[in-house]
Amino acid sequence: MNNDHLVVAEIFGPTFQGEGPSLGQRAFFLRLGGCNLTCSWCDTQYTWNAERYNLQEELTTMTILEVYERLVELGYTWRDLLVITGGEPLLQASRIDALLAFLDEERPTYVRAYRRVEIETNGTVSPTEAMVARTALSFNVSPKLLSSGQRFPGRRIQQALIDFSIIHSARFKFVVTSPVDILEVEELVKSLRIPADRVWIMPEGVTKESVEAKFAWIAPMALERGWNMTTRLHVSIWSSARGH
Repeated sequence: MNNDHLVVAEIFGPTFQGEGPSLGQRAFFLRLGGCNLTCSWCDTQYTWNAERYNLQEELTTMTILEVYERLVELGYTWRDLLVITGGEPLLQASRIDALLAFLDEERPTYVRAYRRVEIETNGTVSPTEAMVARTALSFNVSPKLLSSGQRFPGRRIQQALIDFSIIHSARFKFVVTSPVDILEVEELVKSLRIPADRVWIMPEGVTKESVEAKFAWIAPMALERGWNMTTRLHVSIWSSARGH
């Protein structure tokens, strides 16, 4: 496979960005297949877990043109936010670069601003120089905590996470399951010297009730540390339904 193709799990929209700094904004999603982690609470295991899902049915190889045509068919324009997620999308980093270059060429000549793009990543794979140089591209980095089920062999903080910590357009979103996770976030944030205003805390959960039940203890702990808090808007609206 070359850089003209992407392994795609799903393309959908218009919907809302349900998490993080762009919460509530109209958006279109390009969800790519494959991941290098195996989080126990992951709600998109159909992008990587071959033990639970038939990945030959779940994942499709699409050309960049096919991806673009599908987005346009759904109503995507240069004015919309495009969220590239996964799985772990940066496993296909060079192909994402090729897609973004194609979108630049398809942008109307009278539009000076680049298309707005967010890449959601677990922070284990460094972005390309071309991505970092894009003025309208941002990263939603979600480092996984011990409660995710990862065992983190070797160094806890890898080079990719250090790379993201010094990128101004990278915001950090931590999925927490209990107050103990907050202490782990605090340690990571301090070690990486991440400014408090670039930190978002999000409750784990796939139902509105399970998400909102965690607000009572997340809110005071986040406020005390100067962090932001995010809900999971799409879960509140559509529960765990795919394609939203």
